[in-house]
Amino acid sequence: MPDTAQGELLPADEPKKRGRKAAAKPAPPPEKLEVTLFKSADKLRGAMDPAEYKHVALGLVFLRYIDAAFQQARAQITATPHADPEDVEEYRALNAFWVPPEARWSTLQAAAREPRIGEVVDAAMRALEDANPGTLRGALPKDYARPALPKAALGQLVDLFTNLPLTGGKGDFDVLGRVYEYFLGGFAGKEGKRGGDFYTPPSVVRLMVEILQPRSGRVYDPCCGTGGFFVQSETFLEAHQGRVGDIAVYGQERNHTTWRLARMNLAIRGISAEIAWNEGGTLARDALPDLRADTVLANPPFNISDWDGAALATDPRWRFGTPPVGNANYAWLQHCWHHLAPNGRAGVVLANGSLSSSQGGEDAIRRAMVEAGVVEGIVALPAQMFYGTGIPACLWFLRRAPDARRQVLFVDARNLGFMETSTFRTFTAEEIARVAETFTAWRQGEGYTDVPGFCASVDGETIQQHGFVLTPGRYVGSATTTEEGLPFSQHFADLTSQLDRQFADSRRLEALIRASLSAIAHDRG
Repeated sequence: MPDTAQGELLPADEPKKRGRKAAAKPAPPPEKLEVTLFKSADKLRGAMDPAEYKHVALGLVFLRYIDAAFQQARAQITATPHADPEDVEEYRALNAFWVPPEARWSTLQAAAREPRIGEVVDAAMRALEDANPGTLRGALPKDYARPALPKAALGQLVDLFTNLPLTGGKGDFDVLGRVYEYFLGGFAGKEGKRGGDFYTPPSVVRLMVEILQPRSGRVYDPCCGTGGFFVQSETFLEAHQGRVGDIAVYGQERNHTTWRLARMNLAIRGISAEIAWNEGGTLARDALPDLRADTVLANPPFNISDWDGAALATDPRWRFGTPPVGNANYAWLQHCWHHLAPNGRAGVVLANGSLSSSQGGEDAIRRAMVEAGVVEGIVALPAQMFYGTGIPACLWFLRRAPDARRQVLFVDARNLGFMETSTFRTFTAEEIARVAETFTAWRQGEGYTDVPGFCASVDGETIQQHGFVLTPGRYVGSATTTEEGLPFSQHFADLTSQLDRQFADSRRLEALIRASLSAIAHDRG
C-alpha cells in the first residue's frame, strides 16, 4: 500500500486585475472549503468511474496550482525594474515554473463552456511539459479530449477550481494544498480497497517521518505512490529549521498513473526527485540497485503473493534469509534494509501477521534480524487506520548499524487515535508527538522509561524467550496507572497486601466467634 500526497505549499497570488476584489473576500475555513469542493465535484462524476474522475480532477488541480505559482512569480518580476515578465529565464532565476500562454488558467477559463475544452486542457498539458521538460516530461495526463469524458462536466470542474476564493496570500496556497490532499484521500475512501492500494493516511505518514527524522541525506521510497513520504519529509525539515534541499529524494512506482501523480505532486511543491517507473515492480526490477539511503520509508502492498519470489530466490538482497514465494512481506523488509546507508534507518508499514508468522521460514528470517540487532522498534497501530482495508497493521523500524545489545523498542499504540469518520481512525498531533518523543528519548538514553501498557525496551534474550514473536502487546504489559496515579504493579501489590490483611482479620474474627460460641455452649451445658 504505497502512499500519497501531504504537506503544505508555497504562497501564490492571483493576477493583479483580481487582487483587490479577492482581497476583500476572505477565504472560508479550509475544512468547509474542502467539504464543499469534494461534494460539488462528487456530483459531477455522473457515470464516470471514481478512479477515472479522480485523475481528471487532480490534473486540473495541478494546472491551477502551477498557474497560481506562476502568477505570484509574474507579479514579482513585473514589480522589478527592467525585468521582462515574458522572459523564461526570469522565472528560472526564481525557481518557478514557466507557464506558456496556452497553459495558463485564464486560457482554460475562457474555454470552459466550449465543446473544445478537452482539447484546450490537453494542449495546456503538452505546452507545460514542453516548457519544463526536465521536471514534467511525460508526467502530465493528456487525455481530456477523449469522447468518454463529458465536456460539460469538465467545463464545470474548470469553473469550480476557477472560483476558489483566493486572497493572494500564503494561506490561499495552503488551502489549495489541502484540497489536493483531500481529493486524494477522499477518493481513496470512496474507492475502497482499490484506492487504499496506494494511499497512506496522513497521520501514519507523519508518525513515521517524525520517528525517523530525515534531516539530511537521501530519502528513498521503493513503492512511493503519489509521494507523500517525500512531501512530509520536506515539511519535517522546514519545521525543524532545516533547509529544503538538504535531502535528496529517490523512489520507484509500478503503477504508471500513480507515478505521474507522484511527479505532479512533487513538482507542485518544488521538490526535485528521481522517481523511476517500470511495470515489473520494485522487487522484480530494482531500478536503483546501487542506492544507499539515509532514510527509507515504505508502505508496500500487504501480503502479496505474485512477486516473482521463485525467480529471485538467490537475490543478494536477502541478507537474513530467502522470503517465501507466497508472501513478499519479508522481501520488502530486506529490500529496505539492503538500501540503507551505514547509519541509515528505515520505517516500513506491514500487516500484523509479519510480527508472528512462521510460514515459509518467515520466523527464521525474523529471528536472524533480531539476533543481528537490526530491528530497532515495532509500533502496533489501531484498527481502521487505512482506507479500504481492515487488516491490522504495524510499523517496523530497522537500522543498518547493528545494536550489540539487540535492544528493541516496542510501542503499543492500539488505544490511540480517534474516529474521524465512522470507518476511519486517525492520530492527533499530540499522539504523534508522544510516540515520536518516546523513540527519541529511547535512542538518546535520556528521559526514557518503560510505561506499562504503552512502551517497553526489550533485550534479545527476552525476545528469544517469546519465540522471536514481535507483537508489542507481549512486552508492554497492562495499563499504565490507576485512578490514583500509581503504577499498576504497585497498585496490584497494595491490593494483594490489603486482601491478605483482610483474610487474616477474617480468620482472627472467625476464631473469636467460634471461641465465644464455645464458651456460651459450655456455660449452658
